[in-house]
Amino acid sequence: MLVDEVVFLLRPRGEGWVIDGTVGMGGHAEAILTSSGPGVRVLGLDVDPEALARAGERLRPFGDRVRLARESFRNLRAAAAAHGIEGARAVLLDLGVSSYQLEAAGRGFSFQADEPLDMRLDPAGPTTAADLLNRLPEAELARILFEHGDEPHARRIARAIVRRRPLATTGDLVAAVRSGVPRAAWPRRLHVATRTFQALRMAVNDEPGALRQALAEAPPLLAAGGRLGVISFHSGEDRIVKRAFRELGSAGFAELEPSPVQPGDDEVRANPRARSAKLRVLERLR
Repeated sequence: MLVDEVVFLLRPRGEGWVIDGTVGMGGHAEAILTSSGPGVRVLGLDVDPEALARAGERLRPFGDRVRLARESFRNLRAAAAAHGIEGARAVLLDLGVSSYQLEAAGRGFSFQADEPLDMRLDPAGPTTAADLLNRLPEAELARILFEHGDEPHARRIARAIVRRRPLATTGDLVAAVRSGVPRAAWPRRLHVATRTFQALRMAVNDEPGALRQALAEAPPLLAAGGRLGVISFHSGEDRIVKRAFRELGSAGFAELEPSPVQPGDDEVRANPRARSAKLRVLERLR
């Protein structure tokens, strides 16, 4: 998403490293490498081994201009040090999950099929969605649904989840959501469980915590003139990015635009998931 905007605003020119902290299927990395000279190299990070394998195939034509590592973007500093990177030209964080991950069988990210309640981006992660749903107190579940999903019926849904425990599959969770929200209050444009699934995925993978750590580690990695781009899909994530960028404004950094860049109508028509994407870009001035 926002591929042209990422390439234009991160402007990796000359020589140096670009760190793609969420390389996913390799789409942004491919566009950056294609639009830049042979002196630009990409270090792609991801915790999902299947995503890394697919990115490796896609980026194979670029040879040694690409390095891939199974690592969380919350550990940017350690990843950069492990590859001898100092003064990166750009860092990119795309906080969304890919269509492939949403559709991958058996991972529980989507309500389109009845699957185990997993939702781990890293299959070796310690906590699944089922763990949280069946263990957490009702009040904590409601907090997660409200803060991570902007779910207006968070308390009703949390109460329904607790009442129906234990939950084992995505179908169980959808049934709990449907029983907790009056039919007249179901959203028109979204599936009634969309916000619940998003919130749980973010909690399972501690996505807000990873983002805060990455925003602390990324700016010092940039060379003078280097840029940090973050694509968010949730209002809570965008608030975290906006606040961090504002705080860095007095420390030799500046946000390129006061408002985030969003997809145009053509991209949204081609990919409706892009409608909530927001890109903010920070530049290191010195």
